[in-house]
Amino acid sequence: MIRGTTRLIAHLGYPTTTFKSPMIYNPWFRRRGIDAVVVPMGCKPEDYPDFLRLLFRLSNIHGALITMPHKVSTLALADRVSVTARIAGAANGLRLAEDGALEADMFDGEGFVRGVLAKGQELQGRSALVVGCGGVGSAIAASLARAGVARLALYDPAAANAEALAGRIAAAYPGIALETGANDPAGFDLAVNASPLGMTEGDPLPMDPERLDPATFVGEVVLKSEITPLLAAARARGCRYQVGTDMLFEQIPAYLEFFGFPKPSVAELRESAAISY
Repeated sequence: MIRGTTRLIAHLGYPTTTFKSPMIYNPWFRRRGIDAVVVPMGCKPEDYPDFLRLLFRLSNIHGALITMPHKVSTLALADRVSVTARIAGAANGLRLAEDGALEADMFDGEGFVRGVLAKGQELQGRSALVVGCGGVGSAIAASLARAGVARLALYDPAAANAEALAGRIAAAYPGIALETGANDPAGFDLAVNASPLGMTEGDPLPMDPERLDPATFVGEVVLKSEITPLLAAARARGCRYQVGTDMLFEQIPAYLEFFGFPKPSVAELRESAAISY
């Protein structure tokens, strides 16, 4: 029940049709008796800066979840930015500090890495390919570097995005072997689609699945369907994989702690969730 005392968490992005977070947060809030709600808000890029400022003038705003296409532009709109978000070059969480400052942090990368590790895929000393160097891809790449991958390849259709991300990672993790310019998954222990490809019917695949070794672990961030065309092809090749919602479940405890709520287990979140496609 939404009432006058309900704390509002905006879920900002465009379009909103693939959003899954409200189906995880809101059932858990009800289960715990927490007077808060996550509300999807479709905001186009050209309207985002002005809308964000007005949003955080509401007296009942508690925070915001940020998704595509706003993760990168959010950094310039925040008063304080975490080290993780600065390295990633993007943020997916905003909150008001006690002094009224807008604080930004990034949880995508850690959520993705936690999910991969929970499925038994080792990262220390391994190799990884990340396709898509926007907000989510940058966060995943930064967290993979932090997790100890020895070789990291970055690909984006806008080559400058991949080069800029490689520069930030090299500055923070000088021992890592970095590559840019190719989306060929052959020879990698982990291959990640961190691009929007798969959100729209008829999208090309982000990488050639015929080049996937059956031993390669494939990760996906697209939430439109549980088994995206890439994951279907990877599964047919015999690859182990992680679906897009796994990253969501793994990062939500950190999000909730960021917003000042109790920190649940992933198992508890999965038990109460009402995910549908």
